[in-house]
Amino acid sequence: MNIVDSSCWLEYFAGSKVGDLVSTAIEELDSLIVPSITLYEVFKKLLIEMDEDSALLAVAHMKQGTVIELDSDLSIYSAKISKDFKLPMADSIIYATTKKYNCTLWTQDKHFKDLENIKYFEKEKKK
Repeated sequence: MNIVDSSCWLEYFAGSKVGDLVSTAIEELDSLIVPSITLYEVFKKLLIEMDEDSALLAVAHMKQGTVIELDSDLSIYSAKISKDFKLPMADSIIYATTKKYNCTLWTQDKHFKDLENIKYFEKEKKK
């Protein structure tokens, strides 16, 4: 099972090198878990940088995976993860979902770099 962090979804939609690397995880829909917080993050970023139609199209693609809603149990588990690993709220929700569903998390976020079940990609330098 795979979870793709918001940073990697954005790279995928941009058609970047990292986007190509994560495409395997994204395109295996039967193994794709999508924390609902990533829908929020990707939609907001694309809404700001592009337009609403592009943002809606992107989240429609994301919703082809299994979307995991933030319920009360996952909220409490995320708070514990946040405390234990010193993660910000959204990251703790994503990592708690990763652990709960025994997934590999594909990310460019340094907060996750040294944690278990992480497939980490360095961010490309802006030219």
